Amino acid sequence: MDPAGIGPVLDAGVLADLSTGRGDTVVCDVRWYLDGRSGLEAYEAGHLPGAVFVDLDEHLTAKPGPDVGRHPLPSAEAFARSMGELGIAPDETVVAYDDAGGMSAGRLVWMLRVLGQHAALLDGGIGAWAGPLESRTPRRAPVDVPVRPWPERAFVDIGEVAVGAADSVLLDARAPERYRGEVEPVDPRAGHVPGALNAPFAANLVDGRFGPADELAERYRALGVEDAADVVAYCGSGVSACHDLLAMEHAGLGRGRLFVGSWSQWSASDRPIATGGRPG
Repeated sequence: MDPAGIGPVLDAGVLADLSTGRGDTVVCDVRWYLDGRSGLEAYEAGHLPGAVFVDLDEHLTAKPGPDVGRHPLPSAEAFARSMGELGIAPDETVVAYDDAGGMSAGRLVWMLRVLGQHAALLDGGIGAWAGPLESRTPRRAPVDVPVRPWPERAFVDIGEVAVGAADSVLLDARAPERYRGEVEPVDPRAGHVPGALNAPFAANLVDGRFGPADELAERYRALGVEDAADVVAYCGSGVSACHDLLAMEHAGLGRGRLFVGSWSQWSASDRPIATGGRPG
């Protein structure tokens, strides 16, 4: 299969064909846990054959802080350096997975796709792989990766969100109870950005896999999305929001934008918040 034809979500059967038929496909394990469990330990216990472990905090994030959020975007230079150290060249196709429906792996896929690199989520994650797992750690030789500037059109900052990001549809990808402000396990304040609609990333999935594209499109149209170019998505820290963005692209609605600082940055500021089930 031509990598140019790979969308944001890939079936495990297609991955098997790519893995046996091409030398330019890199499989990445991006398991990460909000409760503090080690993604690396999970990887070492068993991963897809040849998979490279990508650490969300080390490779896909800059230094956190209340003024930037828990998972700020790394600089273009830092990201190029990480990919080079991992042996992931810019002309290779990346297929990433986790064990949470793509919640954390979507961050890597989104970052690569906005840079123009072919990348996809493994639909169903590690559980969709029918073949054996392995525990050995593959060694890929480091490669030179040029610095690719982050496209400004792919991201918005907290100031743009505060003024409505040019009248964009603002989607909150967190669970409904966090959106409503009933619970908040990690961030300073509970609630949501005023004007945001709740679009839980988990609702993109049916039994752990992405729902049919037409049903996903209908779900987002019900939230006022006709063209994802008019959408800004956020979550707790700019990770699971990538799942919503990839789901919209998978549904044929185009590519939206990411508010990377997300609720972890907004709630640490003195900006207003809304609670309850309405945008507010």
